[in-house]
Amino acid sequence: MAPYGAEDDYDYLFKVVLIGDSGVGKSNLLSRFTRNEFSLESKSTIGVEFATRSLNVDGKVIKAQIWDTAGQERYRAITSAYYRGAVGALLVYDVTRHATFENCERWLKELRDHTDPNMVVMLIGNKSDLRHLVAVSTEDGKSFAEHESLYFMETSALESLNVEDAFSEVLTQIYHVVVKKAVEAGEDAASSSVPNKGERINVKDDVSALKRVGCCSN
Repeated sequence: MAPYGAEDDYDYLFKVVLIGDSGVGKSNLLSRFTRNEFSLESKSTIGVEFATRSLNVDGKVIKAQIWDTAGQERYRAITSAYYRGAVGALLVYDVTRHATFENCERWLKELRDHTDPNMVVMLIGNKSDLRHLVAVSTEDGKSFAEHESLYFMETSALESLNVEDAFSEVLTQIYHVVVKKAVEAGEDAASSSVPNKGERINVKDDVSALKRVGCCSN
C-alpha cells in the first residue's frame, strides 16, 4: 500500500482511535505514521489531537483520521466523543511495562462499551526496540489477541518498525468490510450503498468474519 499525496481527494474517510495507557507511545506512533517523525522528548498528550493521512487501497483513496488522547484517568470525560464514529482502533501497550499490557483488557472493555463490538481492532506491543527490557513476550501478546479476536503486531515508533504495516492493515481491513457489505447488498444496491466523499463508514457485524491475528515482528 503506497502513500497517496492528494490529501483533499479521497473516496473514503475512516476514523481510527489510539487507546492505551499514558506513555506507551501512542503519540509517536501517530507522528511516525502521519509525518514520519519521532520525538524522544514527547510529553503526555493533553486532551485530544488527531492527524490525517491518505493511502491507496485497491485503487481507492482512503483518508485516515487518526485520533490520539492521553491515557490518564483525568481525561476520561472525553470518552464518548472520542470514540464516536470510529471504525478502527489500535490498542497500544509498552512491551517493557507489564502493567500497560494488563490494562489492555480494561481499555478493550471501554472501547467495546462505546463502539460496535465487532469493529477492526489491532493490539500493538510498542517499543520493541528495547529488547533487553522486554517484560511482555510476543507469545503473551499474541495469545491475548487470539483470545479477544484482535489483530496483533509488535512495533517500534523509534525504529519505524511495523508502524506503517499496522495502520495499513487496519485501514485495509476496514475497507474490505465496506466492499464486502456492498457486494452482499447486490449489484443494484451496491451503488447506493457506496458513501459519498467524506461520509463516515459505520462497520457493523461483518467485521467479525474478517478477524484474525496479524503477523508480528521477530
